[in-house]
Amino acid sequence: MSYASQQQGLTGPKLVALIIALAIVGSVGLGMVVFLAVDAVKEAIERVTTVEVKEEEPPPPDEPPPPEPDTPDPVSPPPPNAPESLIEMPRESPIQTTQRETPQEVFRRPDVTPEPVRPAEPVAKPPSKARGVQPKGQRSWAARIQDNYPRRAAQEEIEGTVGVRVTVTPDGKATGCSVTSSSGSDILDTAACKDLERYGRFDPALNDAGDPISASWSTRITYKLN
Repeated sequence: MSYASQQQGLTGPKLVALIIALAIVGSVGLGMVVFLAVDAVKEAIERVTTVEVKEEEPPPPDEPPPPEPDTPDPVSPPPPNAPESLIEMPRESPIQTTQRETPQEVFRRPDVTPEPVRPAEPVAKPPSKARGVQPKGQRSWAARIQDNYPRRAAQEEIEGTVGVRVTVTPDGKATGCSVTSSSGSDILDTAACKDLERYGRFDPALNDAGDPISASWSTRITYKLN
C-alpha cells in the first residue's frame, strides 16, 4: 500500500478517533504532570515550615562554695511594743517655772496653864442581893422524916446519923441527893435521901442581882428510937 493510500485512510471517522485518542493521552499526561508538580510543591512547603527544635542541655551545676566558719548572729534588740508613730518623745516645755520661798508664819500658842486632872469618882455599886439556900419550914418537914422511920430499921432497932447533900433548884425543890457520911446502915442511908427529896422545902439561892439560881445544901439526919 502506498503512502497516499495511507493518508487517505486517516480521513473520516478514523481521524476523529485518532484526535480523541491523542487528546486523552495528552490529558492523562498533563494530569500526571500536574499531580507530580503538586506533590513537589507540598514537599517543598513542608520542608520550609518544618523546623526541628532541639532542647538545650542545661549547663553543668557549679561546684558549691566552701562552707564559711560559724559566726554568732548579731543579737538584734527586741522590737518595741508600740509602733514608732505612737511613741511620743518628751518635749521640753518652753515655759520654766520657778519656786519662790514663802515666808513661814510662826504661830505662838498663848500661855495657858493646864487644869489639873481630877480623878474620876468611883461609881457606887448597888448592894449585892446574893444569898445561899435557906430551909423553909425545916422543923415541920424534919419531923415528918422522923415519923417516917424505916420499919425494918425500927424492928431491928437500928439507929444512926446520915450526912446528905442535895441540889436545890431555882423553884426551891431538892434533887440529886447523895450520902456524904454513912450511918452504917443502907436502910437508913436510903431512907434519908428519899425522904429529904420528898418532904424538904427551901428558898433557893440568889445571885448579886437577886435572881434565883441552883445551889447545893448539906445537912445531917439522925434516926433515934424513943
